[in-house]
Amino acid sequence: MAPPHSLAAPNRSRRGFLKAMLCGAAGLAFYAGEVERHRIETTRQDLRIAGLAASFDGMRIAQLSDLHLDEFTEPFFLRTIVDRVNRLNPDIVLLTGDYVTWGVSTRKFAEGAAWQCANILAGLHCRDRYAILGNHDVMVDPELVKTALFDNGTKVLVNACEPIERSGARFWLAGFDDPVEGDPDPEAAIPSRIRKIPNEPVVVLCHAPDYADDLLAHPAGKAAKVMLSGHTHGGQVRLPLLGAAFLPPLGKKYLEGWFHLGEMQLYVNRGLGAVGVPFRFDCPPEIALFTLRSS
Repeated sequence: MAPPHSLAAPNRSRRGFLKAMLCGAAGLAFYAGEVERHRIETTRQDLRIAGLAASFDGMRIAQLSDLHLDEFTEPFFLRTIVDRVNRLNPDIVLLTGDYVTWGVSTRKFAEGAAWQCANILAGLHCRDRYAILGNHDVMVDPELVKTALFDNGTKVLVNACEPIERSGARFWLAGFDDPVEGDPDPEAAIPSRIRKIPNEPVVVLCHAPDYADDLLAHPAGKAAKVMLSGHTHGGQVRLPLLGAAFLPPLGKKYLEGWFHLGEMQLYVNRGLGAVGVPFRFDCPPEIALFTLRSS
């Protein structure tokens, strides 16, 4: 006769396996939610722009994207980001959308977060700050988000352009409305008067990177030398063998990093916040620092 404890052994083994699985899942959730979600990576790179005047050589531009305050991005974390950027000593900071989220929280909560976000961003030490809107900003209230940013010293470009000048030379920033929830207008963002000016290249800010294909099919797109985007979060949660768990509309083709699309360079920033779930995995938050180089 088998000893009495032999029947219980498989049950104990099964319970041990389930316990180990639960502990592993809890540990992974803690890492993705508390460690990697707050582990900022600064990517530093030279940005060569055809036709850029020599006086801009060495200018430092920081790009921040997808902050998503305050649903999962805590105010203390955004202040940490601002401090990190200030230590980089950029000349200009470019903000490529999604300052707030209207998802788990209420719309009223998101509206308050827009003012808090803009107030914290006012702590950035640089000559100029420029912003565009993302799809979440448009869903919450585009006019409110624009006002919050503008009243806190950030210039907002929505289908508009602005010259960046130094020592008698200049290039152009062209900011687009969000392609997912808004109405981007290439004719307004890159008007004919700024196209084909010698040594005055156009740098485009557009939240959703896949809009690059539409822009390049438009006559105005031929003037664009660089496009800076966000929106994808780099996938946010990237699973082994499977890749990104979720990608948003107009963020499925160009995921992160550099893409060379004919004469235009596209850079897709992984962003700093999280949306949907408070996790990042194999995809840390990013501050991009570009040093301009004349070609």
